[in-house]
Amino acid sequence: MGNLIHYAIVFLVVALIAAFLGFGGVAGTAMEGAKILFWVAIVLFVVSLIAGMMRRV
Repeated sequence: MGNLIHYAIVFLVVALIAAFLGFGGVAGTAMEGAKILFWVAIVLFVVSLIAGMMRRV
């Protein structure tokens, strides 16, 4: 899951640099990719927390 957060941060940095340089389309696409990767990482984290709690019971 650490890789997902890493890639989300990379996409965010690419989006910021592209926006600074005036590439709006690339910035928007990279930002959407960063958002998707971030939320997938959050969902997987919550699922793993729930699975860990169920294993203990």
